[in-house]
Amino acid sequence: MASDSSFDIVSKYDSQEVDNALNMAAKEVHQRFDFKGTDASIRWSGELIEMEASGEERVKAVLDVFQSKLVKRGVSLKALDAGEPRLSGKIWKITASLQEGISTENAKKIAKLVRDEGPKGVKTQIQGDELRVSSKKRDDLQAVQKLVRDADYDFAVQFTNYR
Repeated sequence: MASDSSFDIVSKYDSQEVDNALNMAAKEVHQRFDFKGTDASIRWSGELIEMEASGEERVKAVLDVFQSKLVKRGVSLKALDAGEPRLSGKIWKITASLQEGISTENAKKIAKLVRDEGPKGVKTQIQGDELRVSSKKRDDLQAVQKLVRDADYDFAVQFTNYR
């Protein structure tokens, strides 16, 4: 009797890649001519990323630079949750956080999608902030991966632990 094959659906980011992207963005913001005299900066503030500049458009440009660096590093922009620009004294600020893990509601959405539209015989199981998908046929698992990828959720999705 064949044993079940499985994989996990997770929502994670590589913190080293995010740190590299942040450092590259900070370097570019410091060196670019259009940021001269705008007091533009980007840095870690605990678990949050703090961007600031003297104008609303400039702080949005800092965010744009950071997003482009994340994309080049292979980090999904769906993991980045950037707030709206806000005025703090004379400086405009944007605070961004990084989302990791699949919430229970989102895991239930994925499980429902797999149950309704996926191949028969595929089982899902919510395990904390990830979702385990198992089946006797590996082809069914690949079909589920395509189904989830095509669903285009508002959070980053990766497939790990394929056995």
